Amino acid sequence: MSRQPSHQRSDIYSRITTKIIADLERGVRPWTKPWTTGHATGEVSRPLRHNGQPYSGINVLLLWSEAIARGFASSSWMTFRQAIELGGAVRKGETGTTVIFASSFIRTETTETGTEVEQDIPFLKAYTVFNTDQIAGLDGRFDDIAPVVDPMSRIGNAGRFFANTGALIRHGGTAAYYAAQRDYIQMPCLDAFRDDASYVAILSHEMTHWTGAPRRLDRDLSRYAKGRSERAREELIAELGSAFLCADLGIVPELEPRPDHASYLDGWLKVLGNDKRAIFSAAAHAQRAVDYLHSLQPNRDEEEAA
Repeated sequence: MSRQPSHQRSDIYSRITTKIIADLERGVRPWTKPWTTGHATGEVSRPLRHNGQPYSGINVLLLWSEAIARGFASSSWMTFRQAIELGGAVRKGETGTTVIFASSFIRTETTETGTEVEQDIPFLKAYTVFNTDQIAGLDGRFDDIAPVVDPMSRIGNAGRFFANTGALIRHGGTAAYYAAQRDYIQMPCLDAFRDDASYVAILSHEMTHWTGAPRRLDRDLSRYAKGRSERAREELIAELGSAFLCADLGIVPELEPRPDHASYLDGWLKVLGNDKRAIFSAAAHAQRAVDYLHSLQPNRDEEEAA
């Protein structure tokens, strides 16, 4: 396997970062309310592959952003070839959406002393997918992927999810934050929020911060207070983590902008403008945070035995 030229990888980083920056400058956060009421099931989810497997990381942002911009109701996506294999056809004139496959391979190299060493070589590949709204001949197979869970059940499921993490969550006051030194989450009481879904969204944000503690994912939260740039990076991770987790939990928050969002938006634009890989890194950290929270959940056999 040959290593992808660095200029090609840089171009992918640049193109995607430019798109995210353009969204933010228009006042659109591509991770906020990335669904429509027109979906046949009304279900909230991450973007899904043709086999029902959810996308992760940066691809979630790319596909949510495109769904918002183009008004797609379906959450399912596939390549041109996959559409044909399923008996469908991309409609004439439709344009696809770029997604990313990132991985690495091991290459053995010989040093000047004759010693063989293994190097982990990363690579990045871009490919194109189409929303099933753009594809004819699928006979509605992607309209009803999962049964709809009523909103109150979703809220209850979210409450159990957070309880299973073992995080210390305190209630009171008017501010929501994660106290890193004492390792607890402070939340206003539930009745201080517009609705239960808004509470879940804010708690998801703080839970993402919580995963960064040294004994968990160790994101070095000590940098948070050292400068606006580091704070903006961590807040971007928490924003994305909240969006990913709310989608996983089927929660649709109608959030009013937080008072600090204006300053964070300015910080995000500066971070992304100075570092073309920042959004990729933030999405990857957010994905790891959400995966970690999922790993704390009991499996079904344990739940049934309890």
